[in-house]
Amino acid sequence: MSKVVHRKKRLSSFKLIVLGFAAVIFVGALLLMLPVSSVSGTQTPFHEALFTSVSAVCVTGLVVQDTGSYWSSFGQAVILLLIQTGGLGVITVAVSFAILSGRKISLMQRSTMQDAISAPKIGGIVRLTKFSVQGTLFIELLGMTAMLPVFFRDYGIKGIWMAAFHSVSAFCNAGFDLLGTSSQPFVSLSRYIANPLINLVIMLLIIIGGIGFLTWDDIYTHKWHIRRYRVQSKVILWTSALLIIIPAVFFFVVDFTGSSTGTRLLASTFQSVTTRTAGFNTADLTAMTPTSKSVMILLMLIGGSPGSTAGGMKTTTFAVLILNDIEIFGRRLDSHAIKNAATIVALYIIFFFIGGIAISSIEHLPLLDCLFETASAVGTVGLTLGITPTLGIPSQLILILLMFFGRVGGLTLIYAAISVKQNGVKLPLEKITVG
Repeated sequence: MSKVVHRKKRLSSFKLIVLGFAAVIFVGALLLMLPVSSVSGTQTPFHEALFTSVSAVCVTGLVVQDTGSYWSSFGQAVILLLIQTGGLGVITVAVSFAILSGRKISLMQRSTMQDAISAPKIGGIVRLTKFSVQGTLFIELLGMTAMLPVFFRDYGIKGIWMAAFHSVSAFCNAGFDLLGTSSQPFVSLSRYIANPLINLVIMLLIIIGGIGFLTWDDIYTHKWHIRRYRVQSKVILWTSALLIIIPAVFFFVVDFTGSSTGTRLLASTFQSVTTRTAGFNTADLTAMTPTSKSVMILLMLIGGSPGSTAGGMKTTTFAVLILNDIEIFGRRLDSHAIKNAATIVALYIIFFFIGGIAISSIEHLPLLDCLFETASAVGTVGLTLGITPTLGIPSQLILILLMFFGRVGGLTLIYAAISVKQNGVKLPLEKITVG
């Protein structure tokens, strides 16, 4: 009698990543709907709770309700937990709890971790996870300690919570702030535009969180011996530096002309750094020139680096497309990486434009303003020209989808949706003229 063997079908690592983020978002939305989560003690509408949860888990920072004045201490704590989970990555947090409980990490879990943090190989993935989590908590603690004197001076004992919240939010490139009030909502860090300490600490946290865990590992292991770094780390550091310095100089020349030289320098640099998908702002973005807004749109789409707390197309994608077949640091680039980079850029641009045009048509708003919001959403940045809180539910849904796409990643969604079976057979080659 023949035996029928039923194999248990396992989800791919890409599907686990997508479903993991979706599950945390849904739970977060339910918690934020509770009356205890709002200052008024009333139940928050599902679409607003969902938008906030997506923005927090996808470490974006776009909000429909002012975080400081609308949400209670419980609601803010939920948001902070969602930010930390989204910043580290849902899979990283889950594996970290498994490690703490003493459970053995399976090969499948290691493979999922590799995909989640964009590691080049599966070997040493548990060590890298421990390093990432410990490093994250240590740097966030340093950031909190550094900002504590200013926040304690301005807010008293509440300043401890303010320093902790903004340190985590900055490191995770989330952009959520607690500085808004019922009379002055959505102010971000504008009142600290001339404060060197807050500016420098927030910028450092954004940059450190946005360069990626693998780059940290290189810096920690090899210190100043840059030649020993991975080529990816070298590309990330050089590209990040150029994408901060060049726009900062441009903003200094074009904008903030009415401020003192010191304030102007801080504002220009901060607005350049925050497009690394952080979402804080110290200046009135609506007062910036259309050219500067366009530059910020490009920077937001590029975003941070792979395996980091940041979103966007990634600095490596931008660098790979620019360099193409050029040899760099004694190495040549993989053609597969170039194809992936082109695919990612195409996906981001398509979703960015379609989303902007759709919102502009629905809300009857200027296209540039809507494109700024969609670039901020798909790049998981969180910068806004002030129109997100005024949008209707259909437009909010568009931003929700863009934020999820931007955090999870276009290729991850494609691989999760499409199961490709490798049978070793190659179809005939066909050439198509392009250009």
